[in-house]
Amino acid sequence: MTTDDDHPSAPFGRALCAMVTPFTGSGALDLDGAQRLAERLVAAGCDGLVLSGTTGESPTTTDAEKSALVAAVREAVGGRAALVAGVGTADTRHTVELARAAERAGADGLLVVAPYYSRPPQDALEAHFREVADACGLPLALYDIPGRTGTRIEPDTLVRLAGHPRIVAVKDCSYDLLGTQKVLARTGLAYYAGCDEQILALYALGATGYVSTVANVVPGLFRAVLDAFDAGGTREAARLQRRALALIEPVMAASLPGTVTTKALLGALGLPSGPVRAPLRPADRETTEGLLTAYRELTAGAAQFQA
Repeated sequence: MTTDDDHPSAPFGRALCAMVTPFTGSGALDLDGAQRLAERLVAAGCDGLVLSGTTGESPTTTDAEKSALVAAVREAVGGRAALVAGVGTADTRHTVELARAAERAGADGLLVVAPYYSRPPQDALEAHFREVADACGLPLALYDIPGRTGTRIEPDTLVRLAGHPRIVAVKDCSYDLLGTQKVLARTGLAYYAGCDEQILALYALGATGYVSTVANVVPGLFRAVLDAFDAGGTREAARLQRRALALIEPVMAASLPGTVTTKALLGALGLPSGPVRAPLRPADRETTEGLLTAYRELTAGAAQFQA
């Protein structure tokens, strides 16, 4: 059985969902749908919601829409869940503006991705994160996903940044277990698995929890993985993690972005989603039917995992 010392820090809880941003049929922000989806996710066991991450189509939502989304979801869930607002952009000044706006709108924390495309060197990257952290009073989770941004937040950089009082967590999509362990060993940063297939592996190494895209449709599944592990049921945790692959693979490892597949499945299940915004395009009928089949097979006989 694990102890508090194994997972000492959970600034936003353990089980977080990277929530999609629902749109109406015409492509407008659907705040009512966002509130209903958020309510469902929290009721099913999500400790926190990441809003306006890339799963939430942050590159194609306006600054005003991002603030309105935080305010609406806060109204819906109250204090029952932490709200972490994605504010990272390729522009430090714009990121600071979004951070301050998210704080005003009622966010509990910020998710800040490494600036993409420009590929800043590590000293510039460190300065970027420090400037954002200094600009507001909210705790930050740094998002390390070099496969999308083109820039790794190197372990030594994370160790230095851990000294900042408001830099408290990492969303880890680095696929570098050695580097992750180095940071876990040398800092008190809370690590959240950002890749659904690595949730149990990182948790076993001392991570805090996860930020999951697949949790939009099966919010109770990965929480069950953590609960089983904490109770000493490592074999059961492993079984549940392997079971989840039936949905992780078609949602996250297909040729389509996870936002597209997740929205397709949510829509097929009658849950708030709506279309994606260009340049993304919706999943076709064959893909959607395959997702539904995978979902039904995963949740068969397991009412606690069903949407």
